[in-house]
Amino acid sequence: MIFEPAQPGRRDEQQRRAARRRIRETLAVRRAATVGGHGAAEPPDEPRVEPRAAGVTPGTGGRRAGTGVSNETVPLAEAVIDLAAIAENIRTIAAIARTGLMAVVKADAFGHGAVPVARAALGAGAAWLGVTSATEAVALRSAGIDAPVLSWLHRPDEDFTRLIAADVDIAVSTVTHLRAIADAATDLGVPAVVHLKADVGLSRNGASGDEWPELVAWARKHEAEGSLRVRGVWSHLTNADVPGCPSIARQLSTFQEALRIARKAGLDPDVVHLANSAAALAAPQTRFDLCRIGLAMYGVDPFGASGTRRYGLRPAMTLRSRVINLKRVPAGTGVSYGPDRVTDRPTTLALLPLGYADGLSRTAEGRASVWLAGRRCPIVGRIAMDQCVVDVGDLPVALGDPVVVFGPGAEPGSPDPAEPSAAEWARWAGTNPHEVLTGIGARVARVHLHGEAATS
Repeated sequence: MIFEPAQPGRRDEQQRRAARRRIRETLAVRRAATVGGHGAAEPPDEPRVEPRAAGVTPGTGGRRAGTGVSNETVPLAEAVIDLAAIAENIRTIAAIARTGLMAVVKADAFGHGAVPVARAALGAGAAWLGVTSATEAVALRSAGIDAPVLSWLHRPDEDFTRLIAADVDIAVSTVTHLRAIADAATDLGVPAVVHLKADVGLSRNGASGDEWPELVAWARKHEAEGSLRVRGVWSHLTNADVPGCPSIARQLSTFQEALRIARKAGLDPDVVHLANSAAALAAPQTRFDLCRIGLAMYGVDPFGASGTRRYGLRPAMTLRSRVINLKRVPAGTGVSYGPDRVTDRPTTLALLPLGYADGLSRTAEGRASVWLAGRRCPIVGRIAMDQCVVDVGDLPVALGDPVVVFGPGAEPGSPDPAEPSAAEWARWAGTNPHEVLTGIGARVARVHLHGEAATS
């Protein structure tokens, strides 16, 4: 079915934002009226953003910066996030890609903290933010971030009114979703803004080739009726992390055909985007108007390199803890459950308060190491839920000594040993760095470095 009504006029952006502000205020009043007089407040449907606690500056031994007072709530482990590295990585990628950048802050910014990372990326020149869900998108808005946000995974019965009211762009892959979004926009009296997604080979979200013309036709109809605006057309590559792979050219051709069909139907997207981190760095033909930057923004090479830093990326997260117990043991001593490991010599075992609940994968057992006393020391025995054991041999280790589980790693070209990187942990665990970073548990405190200052 082909629809050919006239192209609708586009509202002035300021008027659209003002209308959405009025809608948000109206919805808030309705919610308040709903719970009024019932004696109990309705649970908020949007995440609250709590005030930041005063930060602990790394290297102060648990004391508040600038004081001599001990901090009684020092965590057992912390993930230190260098926001300057996030900003530097964005600028580095922008210089290579020479397009607009979307900073992908889904999954709490790969475990780094969505709000501070979003602010750092935007401050360094990123134009967009990308998230997976309505909850993530609304959390950014609740934190006062008003940059363009694209949200791309939704239930067909999602309450799209809160996304539309929050001025969040919505990715659409099916006619069912499109109709629900158009209905919600009609109810609100404000057009939704959508990005139509084509499937070019990943077989996940996105309209396949035989579904695409229908999705485009309905989008054109709803746009003509004024219920939505198609701002973007996009897709996702299957294997951009394999430079030169012939399938990239095939996927690009499929995407270009989808774009041609959309334009022929009368759509005029402002933003066309296909490239992820790997494609932004190494496949210039896929860049179009915007590149979506995830892993590379966090300083990890998307092509799997664990120490070369060939693109000048700086890892932003350092996972660290301290030694909480030491045991001098003879040869023949069993270590942890099983025991799967028995010492083959007299040695010292150091206990760390980190386990698989904190993100240390059990599949890394027998290969993983940490940085302690100026060198790499192996984790021995089974990694437990809350703790693991490190063999430090005869090193002069004391209770409370700092331990780095992973961090930036060695400087490019440096012959000196350094702490492991997240990419090395991924290799030891037989997974990818994305899983390592996003797997760092909630009880690991996040400490964000803003230059010399720190917040937690």
